[in-house]
Amino acid sequence: MRFTLRQLAYFVAAGEVGGVTLASERINVSQPSISAAISQLEAEFGLQLFVRHHAQGLSLTPAGQRVMQAAKALLRQAEELHSVAQEVAQSVSGPLHVGSFRTLSPMLIPDLCKTFMVKNPAVRLQVCEEDEATLLAKLRRAEIDLALTYAIHLTEDIAFEPLAELPTFVLLAADNPLAQKESIALSDLVDMPFIQLDMPLSKEYFISLFMMQGLTPNIAAKSEYPETVRSFVASGFGYSLSTARPLNKSALTGRPLAYVRLQGDHPPMILGIATLEGLRMTRAAESFQQHCRELISTRNLPGMAPWN
Repeated sequence: MRFTLRQLAYFVAAGEVGGVTLASERINVSQPSISAAISQLEAEFGLQLFVRHHAQGLSLTPAGQRVMQAAKALLRQAEELHSVAQEVAQSVSGPLHVGSFRTLSPMLIPDLCKTFMVKNPAVRLQVCEEDEATLLAKLRRAEIDLALTYAIHLTEDIAFEPLAELPTFVLLAADNPLAQKESIALSDLVDMPFIQLDMPLSKEYFISLFMMQGLTPNIAAKSEYPETVRSFVASGFGYSLSTARPLNKSALTGRPLAYVRLQGDHPPMILGIATLEGLRMTRAAESFQQHCRELISTRNLPGMAPWN
């Protein structure tokens, strides 16, 4: 299309009052602008829209009358579209796509979503659970509005608001003698079988803890699924490292687990909200962000045990 809604509005104004001069006064637009709009529409459509009467204004041709009806309908639809956009911008409603780091989702997401939807029933909430790298990729493709994830390998195109610091714990079978300690050093674990959470970015973080001390873990098994790692550990197969510490300290097999604080000055994982830099958020997304701010902190994480 090579015409604009503004040109149609000028055409309608002239057709309703039967002249360019009156239309100019009515909509407070210069006469040349209205005349030019009409001429451009006639050229675009290949139609004569008006009969020009010397000193007596304009009258619509039969073709002009049909175009006038269609133009009015289109302008009404445009106004309705604007109203819908305003409603979406001003009300907490419509679609909301939230991404969540897979290891955190079973603990954080159910309570967050339940309490959010009680307050905002008009929102159509969808949650996807992925590793950190995939969540960032989905943000860049605008497939999700925001992501609850860790601050790992963030780039300039990603905005991040920190909410909580999560220290690293050693995950052990409950009957492991080391489970009785208050804290454990990596050097005391390095020869034991290590069960690695094999997810992009997460595995690099945990391996970096060993590398900073010049240690190499004895990797005995890997899994991208947190519950599989927990079941391996609960069976006595080895130990793992985790920043997520659920209230339920048992594996899916029913065998108990223990979480012991990792000894040393290790950088904590920072949990927060990631969004695409510069993206204008909907009211639904802004409300969910505020909801997360109210419910998530270092000392309070839904579904997770206090770390001190």
